[in-house]
Amino acid sequence: MSNEDITLTAGDAEATVRPDHGGRLSGLRVDGTELLRQGDRYGCFPMVPWCGRIRDGRFRDGAAVHQMPLNSPPHAIHGTARDGAWRVARATADEAVLTYDLVEPWPYPGRVTQVVALAPDSLTLTMSIETYDSSFPAQIGWHPWFRRNLGGADVRTDFDPAWQEERGDDHLPTGNRIDPRPGPWDDCFGMPGGVDVTLTWPEQLELRVTAGEEWVVVYDEQDAAVCVEPQTGPPNGLNTLPRLVTPLQPLEAATTWTWRRL
Repeated sequence: MSNEDITLTAGDAEATVRPDHGGRLSGLRVDGTELLRQGDRYGCFPMVPWCGRIRDGRFRDGAAVHQMPLNSPPHAIHGTARDGAWRVARATADEAVLTYDLVEPWPYPGRVTQVVALAPDSLTLTMSIETYDSSFPAQIGWHPWFRRNLGGADVRTDFDPAWQEERGDDHLPTGNRIDPRPGPWDDCFGMPGGVDVTLTWPEQLELRVTAGEEWVVVYDEQDAAVCVEPQTGPPNGLNTLPRLVTPLQPLEAATTWTWRRL
């Protein structure tokens, strides 16, 4: 199928997907209002095969140590798939299925599948990594840039994490879990019952981000946007909390955004 932009519609909702630009959700409009930041850092991109930063770009798998490009020196950040072109496996009026084959510099063969499914009041993103070869550590996550301001109203972020990962001077978790602190944040939080974060633009819209995973990074240090990033492990998790993709066990995750007008 063509890799041109895909527009999905459901009720008053419209989503645009850009296969050629890292399988990114480039826009989400509700009643004509764009919810995602536009410009140079825009939409929502898949973080795969890792999320956040890898310390010094290096991770260990058994006896092997692999070096990833330092695209956020001194670290490697947010995986490789956001820089690649994805293939469109299937597209209907309200759902798109994209695939991406892992290539260098990632050292292991594997295939990523992402499903974007739109409903009148929700959007669900599902991703999986599978391999038919050697097993490897990996992570899955999403990095949305939600607009801070809608209709003159600044967003309020509400969530109740069990803990916050203490952040070191290198922006990576130290391994200590601390009581959640007030923002602004570029921090990882633990939610063992599943990610559940509500964004409220007063008198405009409420949007709830949920996921079955227990890790979420909240980033609100920029004026233009707030990021709520569900992921399968913490930053540097390829080293500290690896999840293995095996020929018998793919790595799978999903997140749903549900909204309502206020």
